[in-house]
Amino acid sequence: MQTTKTNALDLDSSVSEWVIDRPSRSRLFERLGIDYCCGGKQPLAEACRTKGLEPAEVMESLLQEGAADADADQRDWSRASLTELADHIVQTHHAYLKTELPRLEAIVDKVTNVHGERHPEMHQVRSVFQGLKDELESHLAKEEQVLFPMIRELERAGSRPSFHCGSIANPISVMEYEHDGAGNALASLRQLTRDYSTPADACNTWRAMADGLRQLEEDLHLHIHKENNILFPRALKLEQTLS
Repeated sequence: MQTTKTNALDLDSSVSEWVIDRPSRSRLFERLGIDYCCGGKQPLAEACRTKGLEPAEVMESLLQEGAADADADQRDWSRASLTELADHIVQTHHAYLKTELPRLEAIVDKVTNVHGERHPEMHQVRSVFQGLKDELESHLAKEEQVLFPMIRELERAGSRPSFHCGSIANPISVMEYEHDGAGNALASLRQLTRDYSTPADACNTWRAMADGLRQLEEDLHLHIHKENNILFPRALKLEQTLS
């Protein structure tokens, strides 16, 4: 069970720190449209003002969210080993994407083929989704075959390993760049689908597509948060320590 660190958090704490402290807070940030993964380094007050929200009210909601979940079994991934966290990401988030992306691809294609004439925006949805899927499949392979093995080796090493790419910072910077691209694609999908709403003539397949895209966004946001804000900074810090 997680040990809460909420008392040390305030409006100057980053959005990602609030989620690291209590992962369930990601749900509130999702509802408010606040980016806690790629944009997680923003102070809470700044992120709220950007969205036209009252920072003090949002912080109070975050504190209530933490109190409500105080007894929940939530893993504090900032305390796990790097190997354990990398394994968790592969077994949970990568596994989800490998199953869900092909399923959603078929659904998006079907909705576009059936409804694209009356709803031309679906052609854009299909194009954006296909680009996201292709990029993510390549991204997962690079993490599993290159970066995550390097992180595991770094954690096992007594001194800094000699990597073919020099510093581990180099592949991490590539992954973060690709995370930004995925975040932009998700934002486009949300805009094109009007926040995953369905029109009056939507069939059940369309409703399944909207629900699947919404869940994809939520899972990918949490996935990227665990990498950008926990795994990668800790790996970089460890490499510096070994140097």
